[in-house]
Amino acid sequence: MSVKQHLLTVEEFEQYADSPENAERLLELVNGEIVEKPMSTEEHGVITGNIYGPLWNFVNPRKLGRVVVEVRYRKPGDQHNARIPDIAFSSAKRPLVKQGSVPELPDLAVEVLSPDQSLKELREKARYFVANGVKLVWLVIPEKRLVEVYTPEDEWVLNEDDTLTGRDVLPEFSLPVRDVFADPMA
Repeated sequence: MSVKQHLLTVEEFEQYADSPENAERLLELVNGEIVEKPMSTEEHGVITGNIYGPLWNFVNPRKLGRVVVEVRYRKPGDQHNARIPDIAFSSAKRPLVKQGSVPELPDLAVEVLSPDQSLKELREKARYFVANGVKLVWLVIPEKRLVEVYTPEDEWVLNEDDTLTGRDVLPEFSLPVRDVFADPMA
């Protein structure tokens, strides 16, 4: 006899995730199940900063939208997913969300692979994003010094000799992949 497991809804999850005892945890809802994002390493933080800084410096003075770090998003109508990209850009003109998930997915999502994460899981997350309206995903793989790029139409890999571009999401934005992995102390 099998017992059907109860899948959490976004509302149930947010009540749990936003409770005081979980305030310091990064929790996602993935297909109705709670998943905790692993703690970042210094390498992860440097790489995230190497992407966030140039994105923010490009977006902010042009007032193109918001660039954020570790904010939870959900797609309207999807009652079983609330995901946290490492970095996100959204051009939507809407009030700032002050509690719970942003009620729409971003235009660009960036994920940096941590040692405690599986590449398979992050690839599934990237594909979830593009299948649900995210226009561009960058999946950064530090160990191989590569960036996988996902769009609704295609997927490809960039190496250190290539350049990340904002494509249709952020026209004119570019960042050499080599700079993504640069150690400011080297």
